[in-house]
Amino acid sequence: MTQRLAEILISSFTKILIPGIRVTIPLTILSFAFSLVLALLLALFQVADVPVLKQFSQIYIWIFRGTPLLVQLFIIFFGLPSLGIMLEAFPSAVIAFGMNLAAYNAEVIRAAILAVPKGQTEAAYLVGLSYPQLMARVVIPQAFPIAFPSLFNNLISLVKDTSLASSITVVELFTTAQQIAARTFEPFALYCEAAVIYLIFCTVLTWIQAAVEKKLVWEHKESTGRKKPILG
Repeated sequence: MTQRLAEILISSFTKILIPGIRVTIPLTILSFAFSLVLALLLALFQVADVPVLKQFSQIYIWIFRGTPLLVQLFIIFFGLPSLGIMLEAFPSAVIAFGMNLAAYNAEVIRAAILAVPKGQTEAAYLVGLSYPQLMARVVIPQAFPIAFPSLFNNLISLVKDTSLASSITVVELFTTAQQIAARTFEPFALYCEAAVIYLIFCTVLTWIQAAVEKKLVWEHKESTGRKKPILG
């Protein structure tokens, strides 16, 4: 029995890992990139203080933070076809994960933007920068190091959340583990193996996060030591 289980785990490891590399990682990267673009827009809508845009952003965040991600996945993949909108499973997952995570990332980015000293924006207007120039050259570069840890934590959480894509037929890491478990009747061992692979992915990302945060801190100390002006 033990030998059979060991053989199953050894043979299944690469079978589970390969979909993780080919599907889970691309799904995570594309969803996160989409969420960042959308989150930045939502955050800018809120800080721009334009009533209609601000209300739209707040309603969007309220809806996507207040409803389950699994329900959002089902609405996009199973619900939209009733309205004549047909999407494949993978793009449906990218859209659902991206739109959901954007609501959380938007709040992170908004808080980071508001953390930039108001004196910086006032100085930028004094030297003649427009609002888009202010955001691109002054505010966002300073807000990024503040937002980075929370954004990266959301990325790590997204890696684990991609397992929900199995519910809409995306053949990713967890789906493959389910299929093998159904054939071998060893669900406990195979789900544990899938969990280990998720843990490996998340651990690598944690190492990357620590390295980038260290670099950001070092660059901040360097710029502070040189007393480099923000608007220079």
